[in-house]
Amino acid sequence: MFLRLVAPPAQQQRSLSLAGARILAGQLRDAAARRHDLALARVGHTRACPFDLHALLPVPADILRRGPDDPVALAWLWAHWGTTDALRHVTAAPAAVPDRRRWTAACARDMAITFWSADWSPWRALAAIGEGFPGLRFDLQPSYDEAR
Repeated sequence: MFLRLVAPPAQQQRSLSLAGARILAGQLRDAAARRHDLALARVGHTRACPFDLHALLPVPADILRRGPDDPVALAWLWAHWGTTDALRHVTAAPAAVPDRRRWTAACARDMAITFWSADWSPWRALAAIGEGFPGLRFDLQPSYDEAR
């Protein structure tokens, strides 16, 4: 960040002194570190995400400490989750039931979970979760339509 502050693109003039750039870069670094520490503290303790891969297949602490861009961390995520980032925009709702007369306790367990995945579906995570719960069924339907 410091280099970007002291050496802007050619068409822009630097507006910060070197000392000011050092101070601002340090403040941004510290803020990013605090935010990362807060995120690590919430791992496994929040119920904000209805389909949290980390809650189901936790990332080891030594991998988490490496940060989101570390090659070893990305390799672990790919090997265990099938995607290199946590799921985003996760929503869960009861699956559509075509005939209300057929609504039963079994149907109430059926959930439609939608999410955005960074680079691929979390197929490896789903396979691992399915091994632990043989009665659980996943019907993954990828959509590449950006409007959804």
